[in-house]
Amino acid sequence: MPEEDLVELKFRLYDGSDIGPFRYSPASTVAMLKERIVAEWPKDKKIAPKGANDIKLINAGKILENNKTVAQCRAPFGELPSGIITMHVVVRPAIAKPKTEKKVDEVPRKNMCSCSIL
Repeated sequence: MPEEDLVELKFRLYDGSDIGPFRYSPASTVAMLKERIVAEWPKDKKIAPKGANDIKLINAGKILENNKTVAQCRAPFGELPSGIITMHVVVRPAIAKPKTEKKVDEVPRKNMCSCSIL
């Protein structure tokens, strides 16, 4: 593929730092971008994705779907010659496990109401 057909992308993280820029073919899918982001994720970050499914990519205010290609996701104003397109990365928070078991020795609370008339 000719060098001028490649799209240059960088990925902005939650703290303002960037991953990239990297060059991609317009036929690359969003899923491929997410895999690269997970592989390149800085080790010193407190929040980190466990896999590509933990990431959402946002470009021009739209959440990108995994099956879309880079060419389909480009915004019209992203057609600048030799411009780098910045996509924002959002990491899904870890889902807390629901507490299903109650402690046996836990005393049930009684709903009480009290009034004081002065």
